[in-house]
Amino acid sequence: MTADIPGTAYRDGAERAAGTEARDRARSEQLTRWLVGLVRSRDNGTLAELRRPTVSQNAHIEAGWFDPSRRAVFEQVAFLFAVYHRGAVEPSWGYGSLGTAARRIGTSLGYGPDDAGAGRLMDRVVSSRRPPLRHLQHTVARLRSCGKPPPSWAQLADDLARWSDRQARIRYHWAVDFHAPSPGTGARSSRTTRTVTTKELPS
Repeated sequence: MTADIPGTAYRDGAERAAGTEARDRARSEQLTRWLVGLVRSRDNGTLAELRRPTVSQNAHIEAGWFDPSRRAVFEQVAFLFAVYHRGAVEPSWGYGSLGTAARRIGTSLGYGPDDAGAGRLMDRVVSSRRPPLRHLQHTVARLRSCGKPPPSWAQLADDLARWSDRQARIRYHWAVDFHAPSPGTGARSSRTTRTVTTKELPS
């Protein structure tokens, strides 16, 4: 039997985990594609519904159907997307983790760790035991007011879904990304993120 072959059980488990991760990412990207389509089609009514986090609107329900097993997270990400895109005429897919995005918050006097407000906000985010929707909302609103790109919405959904997974260590990785040395210092973040060009984005 294949189960008796050394390493087979481990390989099978790793393959199943990889398959689950790929499926989850595909559904997160489908959610993002739908949200981007709302901005492109000027569906302001649906976006306005999504900005009401305490009321279960049809738009929230529709967002959750992209992955019923992660419904709450998908509804939260849809809310954050709508907050960022209030009044926007062009959608932003975003890039990087929430920690990477928070590094972009600030003024000409300093960004990320060099901005006291961004530092306090990030401390509140990573110290939360549950997905900190209110602090995430403040982070997204700050990015919007600074005119800076948001985090990758698909990655944000995946990260929030694994918030309590000790092996994933989402809060730790966000903190590492936020405090990563500036380019050219010779050091690198433990969690590399890649800027996605417009040509690489799904249509």
